[in-house]
Amino acid sequence: MAATIITTDDLREFKHELIEEIRTLLGQKETLREWMRSSDIRKLLKISPGTLQNMRVTGVLPYTKIGGVLYYSKEDVLKMLEQNKRH
Repeated sequence: MAATIITTDDLREFKHELIEEIRTLLGQKETLREWMRSSDIRKLLKISPGTLQNMRVTGVLPYTKIGGVLYYSKEDVLKMLEQNKRH
């Protein structure tokens, strides 16, 4: 049976990969908050600021404005996706 030697460089590389994977998982979880800002929605749906504005103006995606900041409900986003689903 052959032995495998693990170097400190191997461990360091593994640590960096593990940290990156954890960050990715945390980032995905963060997008599922109850109320999200415009930047969160744009990242989640991979859309431009103009597209998001059109969705607001046409009433496709409801929003709440508090002190100049726009918020979107997770429930409303999921509902919008479900309503626009094509079979």
